[in-house]
Amino acid sequence: MFERRPDQRHDWEICIELATGIIGPRPVGRLLRWPLLHSGPEGSLALALRLGPHGLGRGGLSLRRLRKTPHGVDLGPLEPRLPRRVRFRGRAVRLAPRPFLHDLDRLRSRLTEMVDGTDRLVLIGRRHLRSNNWWMGNSASLFESKGQPQCTLLVNPQDAAARQLVDGELVTLSSAAGEVDVPVQITDEMMPGVVSLPHGWGHHRDGARLRVAARRPGASINDVTDEHLVDALTGTAALSGVPVTVMAHHTANETPERQPQPA
Repeated sequence: MFERRPDQRHDWEICIELATGIIGPRPVGRLLRWPLLHSGPEGSLALALRLGPHGLGRGGLSLRRLRKTPHGVDLGPLEPRLPRRVRFRGRAVRLAPRPFLHDLDRLRSRLTEMVDGTDRLVLIGRRHLRSNNWWMGNSASLFESKGQPQCTLLVNPQDAAARQLVDGELVTLSSAAGEVDVPVQITDEMMPGVVSLPHGWGHHRDGARLRVAARRPGASINDVTDEHLVDALTGTAALSGVPVTVMAHHTANETPERQPQPA
């Protein structure tokens, strides 16, 4: 849709950088990276098809063959890709890499420091089956069907009682990034200290051309997701575990405005 800037990368360029970095040592990766990047996405795809398990030999899978068969190529039944006997040390597949295990103590201490002695909670997201990851958000038969509202803040009964929250009433959800008003749904399906707001809402903004969805815009979780909150281990944005506070909507409105502090 847009011309990429010099500091940006297309998806296929990112995949090539990752693949050539994983294949082998740096000299090997550099030798492969240059011709793949200069051959463009189609050249890289053509090479990957020919070198894949179905591309070897005469008449194998190729980009030219795919173009001649727009309805697809039947490659037969699925086959296991792992060898019959997977060999690992201790005869076990390691599902917990050491860097993740070594980071557990830091993670536990962060969670403790974040909520102990405060009224803060931890915000996580969720998805709804009826909106199908919001692909169906503008479908009247799904979006406006009878039932409970979908854009609600799930709160554990203990946390709701401590904050005098009433099921179905508006609450104000606040974080370092901003705040939104959303109906509360009290449920024991949430563990104490954790609240959940679904993603894919907030259709009240100018330019949102979703006629059905605009009738129930809901609250956007992006308005309370902190852009400065980054996962220390992976360096990616932390979209879950965002520190938040929750209070009844009328209580939040009665809170006096903070006076600016001298620098």
